Amino acid sequence: MPWIQLHLTVEKRQAPLIERLLEKLGALSVTLGDAADEPLLEPAPGESPLWQKTRISGLFSEETDPDRLRNRIYEAVDHRIGQSLEWERLEDKQWERVWLENFKPMKFGRRLWICPDGQRPQDGNGIYIDLDPGLAFGTGTHPTTALCLGWLDTQQLMGARIVDYGCGSGILSIAALKLGAREVIAIDHDPQALDATRANGEKNGVLERLRIYHSESAPDIGKVELVLANILAGTLIDLEPVLAGLILPNGRIILSGLLGEQVEAVSAVYAVDFDLLEPTCLENWVLLEGNLR
Repeated sequence: MPWIQLHLTVEKRQAPLIERLLEKLGALSVTLGDAADEPLLEPAPGESPLWQKTRISGLFSEETDPDRLRNRIYEAVDHRIGQSLEWERLEDKQWERVWLENFKPMKFGRRLWICPDGQRPQDGNGIYIDLDPGLAFGTGTHPTTALCLGWLDTQQLMGARIVDYGCGSGILSIAALKLGAREVIAIDHDPQALDATRANGEKNGVLERLRIYHSESAPDIGKVELVLANILAGTLIDLEPVLAGLILPNGRIILSGLLGEQVEAVSAVYAVDFDLLEPTCLENWVLLEGNLR
């Protein structure tokens, strides 16, 4: 089947946010490369390559609406970045096989594994989330998702009701359910994300405890013990009253999707209603935990 691939050229400082944006828009994979034939500056261990300009490529399924995707990108980025947008259609090159070759089982914390379908490692204490290659966006490879998965693995979630706001492919929802949550309400504005969450929930045997809603049509769900929000920083700021209103007294919120330099602005907004703990960092991405007063 054909695929749609887009390319954007950005300043290196903008690359993490654009990478995150494409993932939230449903990219099956996102790759970063040198945009100007410059020599690669050797990064420190664990850091990203330091090109002056970065070419970001996102791979999307054939069902993706290019006009809708283009409009979403133009709404989210500086118009100069949008002007660099390029498209191409790729014929079937056995992308599923390539994906399976490159995506290996990943462990988060002591027990939690994200696995391509049929590739579970031997782990007597393992808790597994299985993924299809066709529903690969939101696999845990991005630091913001990894931070949330690692945090979930440390928590006592038995019997909890949880909201996963900006659920993407449903990975955090499924992880919470497999770790003992009674019910997860998964909310997103993107219909593709809702479809992926539903399919992944069914594959992992948790669909009966997973309620999935579009953000504009979600019913009154009552209040919950925990809200997970792995979303871009600007959206987190805008949503603070909404998210705070979903949480029981003394309940908790987990905020991810923000860079180190965005923590101060996000913290200032959430400190009105929450007591915030020290941030947890991974590759300049940050997770914030707060307790509702």
